[in-house]
Amino acid sequence: MDTAIVVEGLTKQFDGFTAVDHIHFSVAPGEVFGYLGPNGSGKTTTIRMLLGLLRPSAGTGQVLGLDIERDAEKIRPQVGYMSQKFALYNDLDAVQNLNFYAGVYGVADRAARVQEVLELVGLREQAQARTGQLSAGWRQRLALGASLLHRPQLIFLDEPTSGVDPQARRAFWDLVYDLADQGVTIFVTTHYMDEAEYCDRLGIMFQGQLLALDTPANLKRTTLNGTIWEVAVTPQLPVLAALEKQPDIQRVSLAGDRLRVVADGHTAVSLQQLLAGWGFEGTVVSPTDPTLEDVFITLAAR
Repeated sequence: MDTAIVVEGLTKQFDGFTAVDHIHFSVAPGEVFGYLGPNGSGKTTTIRMLLGLLRPSAGTGQVLGLDIERDAEKIRPQVGYMSQKFALYNDLDAVQNLNFYAGVYGVADRAARVQEVLELVGLREQAQARTGQLSAGWRQRLALGASLLHRPQLIFLDEPTSGVDPQARRAFWDLVYDLADQGVTIFVTTHYMDEAEYCDRLGIMFQGQLLALDTPANLKRTTLNGTIWEVAVTPQLPVLAALEKQPDIQRVSLAGDRLRVVADGHTAVSLQQLLAGWGFEGTVVSPTDPTLEDVFITLAAR
């Protein structure tokens, strides 16, 4: 199979509101495909259409070679889905939750497969713990394990690390890479810019539109026109306000204890001279690399 997912002009409208607006993309088998965008940008709606849970208003889609409208009942047994809110029973322990979902999926070798999944997601020591007493990171692993019980070829992860601490997020992505190495296709939505860096390719969604689709490195290389500078200056806010009024300054934002300036045609010396002319002495201007946040803000502004 050349593609795991193919989407052509996929659209969903609700009472005149366009949640997903004529998007086109494809996902290769074994790819970690990221879908980046803020809440309300159409990410979950896209997944629900691909799973056959929502009927598109227009356009077509195929998942694992099956049509998302005609073959929805055939698609769902072949894919895993981890929703934003982990669909777990808090009064059951980890093994009981996995046993329940193994039954739902009709897993034949249920007991053996539950033990395999516990090992796979690193939950062996928490197997008998009541789910409601587990940390968010462990519940996240358990929810992932539940979506893997039937050995799906493709897994949809919808904001899987929302509300999870950074260490647990990093460990979760290690699991995602392990699955991809085994040939599983991963379709993951996120609003975390650092997580988007982990994806093989990345689609950027905003207000229902797919603004760009490429590798993270290519997006950073091709999207931005100006040079990005970090400016160390005190006080920051007056300088930010002054720079925003300059026609050759594309964007200024706060970045910790520095300003992040996207400027076209400026050098470090010219920026320092500009600030010195306004009475801001002792500034330090240095070039810096673009981030996916720079890419997203630039695309959304267009």
